[in-house]
Amino acid sequence: MKMNTRNYLIIGGSSGNGLAISRRLAEKNHQVYIGSRTAGNIPAMENIHHLRFDVLSDEISEKELPDSLDGLVYCPGTINLRPLKQLRVEDFLADFKINVLGAVKTIQSVLDLMRKGPDGASVVLFSTVAVQTGMAYHASVASAKDSVEGLTRSLAAEFAPQIRVNCIAPSLTDTPLAAQLLSTEAKQKAASDRHPLKRVGRPEDIASLACFLLSGESDWITGQILHVDGGMSSVRLF
Repeated sequence: MKMNTRNYLIIGGSSGNGLAISRRLAEKNHQVYIGSRTAGNIPAMENIHHLRFDVLSDEISEKELPDSLDGLVYCPGTINLRPLKQLRVEDFLADFKINVLGAVKTIQSVLDLMRKGPDGASVVLFSTVAVQTGMAYHASVASAKDSVEGLTRSLAAEFAPQIRVNCIAPSLTDTPLAAQLLSTEAKQKAASDRHPLKRVGRPEDIASLACFLLSGESDWITGQILHVDGGMSSVRLF
């Protein structure tokens, strides 16, 4: 892939990790199309375009997008942490719809646009550290995100060599979605101490990797689950 101005679609790009990714891409002078229910904290920049979009109920119109897309990032997710006895089947279905079916529907909607790009395209999805590392009370979200990892590998094979598909698996990151888990100093310290690198993630940590995966610098990487988790999934300090 050449380093030039590109067109990117970021679903859920108005807050948290998605907003950090959108800002970084826009600062590199790319055209960024953000699909989200509200404008949130989207900065007023000429190369950022907001599309009102609810992944559970809306369809993306190609009329609102450029003639081709160089990349797609699907950020919507859930943090539904409860004991199994308190989870209903409907909770599992709700998590699956947002994390998996929303991604599937979005990819299907813009697949033709990604295939039109002269230099190929890149898709970035999101999982969680809780898929690889068993964590109590994560049954519903870990089940859904495990499906995202399977989807990543399957689509990477199906779309090769024109479209690359990779997945980022973060640990707890300081975003609005995780606000309840980091709402006090005590919670923040406890969460930081659980990580070998002794802090929780920042949106900028995630954005750095996502933008790399979208760029031509990663054009020999596909079908990978990349952990940005402060060492949580692979390091133990005794």
